[in-house]
Amino acid sequence: MENTKKHKRGLGFYLNIYRKILVQDLKSKMSYRADFIISTIGMVMTNVAGFVTFYILFRNFPQVNGWDYHHMLFLYAFSLIALTPVQCFFDNNWNLRFMVQSGDFIKYCFRPINVFFYFMSEVFDLKGLGQLLFGVGTLIYAWHHIGIPVTFFAIAKLLVFLFTASLFMISIMNIAAATCFWIQGSGYVMVIMFRFKDYTRYPASIFSGIFKIIFTFVIPIAFVAYYPALMVLGSAHTAPLLSKLSPLIGLLFFWLSYKFWMLGVKKYDFTGS
Repeated sequence: MENTKKHKRGLGFYLNIYRKILVQDLKSKMSYRADFIISTIGMVMTNVAGFVTFYILFRNFPQVNGWDYHHMLFLYAFSLIALTPVQCFFDNNWNLRFMVQSGDFIKYCFRPINVFFYFMSEVFDLKGLGQLLFGVGTLIYAWHHIGIPVTFFAIAKLLVFLFTASLFMISIMNIAAATCFWIQGSGYVMVIMFRFKDYTRYPASIFSGIFKIIFTFVIPIAFVAYYPALMVLGSAHTAPLLSKLSPLIGLLFFWLSYKFWMLGVKKYDFTGS
């Protein structure tokens, strides 16, 4: 009987659970509408400031390492959209260290569902939707001026590589958050890793030597926008091998980050601290 129940807990089961948790979370947040409106406006204004920075930069420098204004704007918008899932669906990672330190995390270990899913599903950050809308609008503007044909294949490729890019930032934050199972005061790890997102809006070609290796293979922020975006901006024939392999690398990196996160859960479950 127990095996039968576990067998039934497939994608449909978790989608149904997530829908119920999401509805309750949204009801809770919408009871504080002023907070939601102010925080959303703040998120939009932050992104507007980034747009203005780009405009000022390109009034003085027509190109950055061969990238003109509209291509750089495309990369910026691509990174904003790719960062939205980690903002909306995985924002509870920021609370993980507090739950572990207080001992409250133990409640997740006794529920008959996946701990990672249950913990992440408790929080949906609505502010990320403002970032998504701004990113989509900016992407459409840049797409139009670059002159990329609007075809079913182009849109499908865009969605695939946006999903790919999202996996990398989600994975980075999963690993950073999970360090709290081993390191006290691990908040600085989260802050440092999250600040690296500011570099995702620039082409990895501006980095050289050891920094290019680090940002590609150690802390793979070059995959959060640059390599996946090259597949959208160009063709499969002209894109580098890392761009072509980015979906597979992204899935592997996410799986490894999930395993690392769950390894921390096992450590916590065994020791209670």
